[in-house]
Amino acid sequence: MAKSRETWNKKDREQKKQKLKKEKEERKKERKETAQKTKSLEDMMAYVDENGNISSTPPDPAKRKFIKSEDIEIGVPKPRAYDPLEDMRKGVVTFFNHSKGYGFIKDSQNQQSIFVHVNGCSGEITEQSKVSFEVAMGPKGANAVNVKLID
Repeated sequence: MAKSRETWNKKDREQKKQKLKKEKEERKKERKETAQKTKSLEDMMAYVDENGNISSTPPDPAKRKFIKSEDIEIGVPKPRAYDPLEDMRKGVVTFFNHSKGYGFIKDSQNQQSIFVHVNGCSGEITEQSKVSFEVAMGPKGANAVNVKLID
């Protein structure tokens, strides 16, 4: 008598294949049934509030902001007019060593201590003299340049 061509492994694979096909059909039926029970358009709408958060309630028309199209800047902003007096600061020399040629100025605007070198001074400065200066960033921090005495 001849042996059967189908082995147990082939039968098992065929059964798994049929089971997966049946599960797929059931999922397809479920999707069709739930698709008929869809929500209305209003239920599916989402809104963004004034803080950028997504919510289900529509925004309040009283809080609406109007923006002029001229106020919107795309790209690099237009350069503003340069005012050299805006960069000038005033302060008092708290320490100055004439032999080494450096010292510190206390800014009257923000009470910050700024390093000054004799090369950045246009005149002779001493301790407790009132000066006007510009701030430039050096490799070790803020430096006072164009230091001038104030009468």
